[in-house]
Amino acid sequence: MQKPVNKNASKGAVALLKYLEETAGNKIISGQHTQTIPMEEITYIKEKTGKEPKLRGFELLAYSPNINYDDASEACLTEVYENRGTLEEALRWGNETDGIITFSFHWFSPLGGRDKAFYSEHTDFDPEKVLIEGTKEREAFYSDLEKIAALLVPFKEADIPILWRPFHESDGKWFWWGRKGPKVACELYKLVYHLFVDTYELNNLLWVWNCRLEEGYPGDEYVDVISVDIYLEEYAKTDYKKEYEELINATTKNKVAALAEIGYLPDINILSESKVPYAYFMTWSKEFIIGEQYNSVDSLKAVYDSSYVVTL
Repeated sequence: MQKPVNKNASKGAVALLKYLEETAGNKIISGQHTQTIPMEEITYIKEKTGKEPKLRGFELLAYSPNINYDDASEACLTEVYENRGTLEEALRWGNETDGIITFSFHWFSPLGGRDKAFYSEHTDFDPEKVLIEGTKEREAFYSDLEKIAALLVPFKEADIPILWRPFHESDGKWFWWGRKGPKVACELYKLVYHLFVDTYELNNLLWVWNCRLEEGYPGDEYVDVISVDIYLEEYAKTDYKKEYEELINATTKNKVAALAEIGYLPDINILSESKVPYAYFMTWSKEFIIGEQYNSVDSLKAVYDSSYVVTL
């Protein structure tokens, strides 16, 4: 049985990891990312299928301490304003249901930046300098993290376990934390781990790594769940088996695996036969699930009606 990497993991975190491990390969937990308080994605899924996903993804971008409001596009400001209050909503939902929470953090760079400064193209923030003692980058990095840690304390106090996924998609360079490659992102991840676990004792967190490059893996001692984000260029019937094999070959065979973000839902008939051991999937928000640009209503119903899929 897999145990949390944090030796002081809370009762809730231990139970959640055990549940994920028991589910993987036997069923798959349904998940949906949300970015706003109305959570229109959940409403849509319920309208079309009569069910709700067991896992909800909440976004923390609006909680970034260094948002440049004076030099931001309308699209950026809309995204920030719509995202406000989602932590409080996550806490309410976590207290009232037996659902599973995961957090994504499109972190506006701790220094400088304009517009959507979680993107490398909108900031000159150098993540490698965070690794050097005494730099302004390191100071700003920790200043931001301490504010975020404080916001997570209510979840710790309620022992609501969180699937915490910092520095996602560090196999690419589009986010500032990945611009210097996955090795740097891996070292940043370790800094966050030690701050949150050793200093803030956020023992309710399960640590989700989200990179499929071998050189970026932090090691089994830092990771509870290995995960991958997959956005196919066009729809294809798939159980994402090829991506699973690539992921475990680049990281580890000792951890629970997950589809942390997907554009297209897996073909549930293929997946229920192959039983590729993903513990959960999380479809991305807005047009990725609402409407039929990516997922048809028929495929949505097929997934949520399947006995292989765990819903709320």
